[in-house]
Amino acid sequence: MLSLTTFLVAIVASLASQVAGETHTVTFDNRCGRGTPTLRAQNGAILSTGGAYTIRGPLIGAIAYLQTGGCGNNGEGCTLIETTLRNPPSPGAGSSTDISLIPPHTFSVTSGFGYYNGCDRTGADCTNPNCPTAFHKPDDTHVQVACQTNDVNLVITFCA
Repeated sequence: MLSLTTFLVAIVASLASQVAGETHTVTFDNRCGRGTPTLRAQNGAILSTGGAYTIRGPLIGAIAYLQTGGCGNNGEGCTLIETTLRNPPSPGAGSSTDISLIPPHTFSVTSGFGYYNGCDRTGADCTNPNCPTAFHKPDDTHVQVACQTNDVNLVITFCA
């Protein structure tokens, strides 16, 4: 019979291996011919300025935008992509991504996103200031695009 200590160690090791195995990648496809794709962490740290960014574990509350010279540090004045990529800890609590035009964010360039490695062909595009796929006010929650697949990745596209 297993001792309680052995049982607990096995559970902790199992959970740790699941977390350690979680991986997500954000890539950019900038077709504008100008600007710098920017990915920032929730704490404001720059994670990428155009290259693919891979994280082992969840990516919570990241933002992305195309820095064309007029964007603030949090994407103010530009079209904003907001994302959380995580393996679902419970049903309905996985990844979620959206486009935001809530002031002080404004339409700057055609922007979009799509999941891959799970939830393929699921995403959104915003091609004009009145696009129905973006947040224009905080209660536009219907525009959030969810994915409940482990290790899902995201491509963010500008000027497609």
